[in-house]
Amino acid sequence: MDVSVKRWSMIRPAQDTPKERQWISNLDVVRPTFHVPLLFFYKPNGSSDFFKRQVLQEALSKTLVQFYPMAGRLGRDENGRLEILCNAEGVLWIEAETTSAMDDLDGFTPCSKLRKLVPTADYSGDISSYPLIMAQATTLKCGGVCLGIATHCTLADGTTTFHFINSWSEMARGLPQISMPPLINRTLLQARVPPIPRFHHLECDLPPSLNTSTSLGPNNHKPSTISIFKIT
Repeated sequence: MDVSVKRWSMIRPAQDTPKERQWISNLDVVRPTFHVPLLFFYKPNGSSDFFKRQVLQEALSKTLVQFYPMAGRLGRDENGRLEILCNAEGVLWIEAETTSAMDDLDGFTPCSKLRKLVPTADYSGDISSYPLIMAQATTLKCGGVCLGIATHCTLADGTTTFHFINSWSEMARGLPQISMPPLINRTLLQARVPPIPRFHHLECDLPPSLNTSTSLGPNNHKPSTISIFKIT
């Protein structure tokens, strides 16, 4: 599959957004950081402008006002801990074309050539050098369009990603506002300082002793026998 990029731009929020640092939960700090790809395919409906890219770009800019961490970058605090810098650097938007049609995609079976329909990040530089969300609209030979979206796993999980995409689609359809605004508060997963456990987690307890007798002293153990059985 040959894919040629025609143009690209950085989509920033349509209005000023808070300049802040977003704390990242321990669950997101310990796992590897990468972008998760997602593909949407749209068949042509006979109209030459059935997929209006300008509308999507304007809707994306409006959506980023409330989902402003999506337009940020990764960074580190004074202790070197990973965090999200809400600096409105923007979301990468790419427009491309390919000589392949939908019928050439083997029934959308996951394969290496489909990766060309999703933007890729250069991880060789600093973690603040690449966007957390990247989108690519690729026009297919058959007239259809593939919208490939790459979301950084530290930024959002699957539920949050689809919440963002659904809100983006609402803006593209001309709705006056997002039906379900996001809750930008990652500290709900933050432990208290110092930690104050309020629930006894049995799964964290040490396993019980194999010696069930409480009357035996530390040096007074019952004799035990070890046997090996061979099963044939």
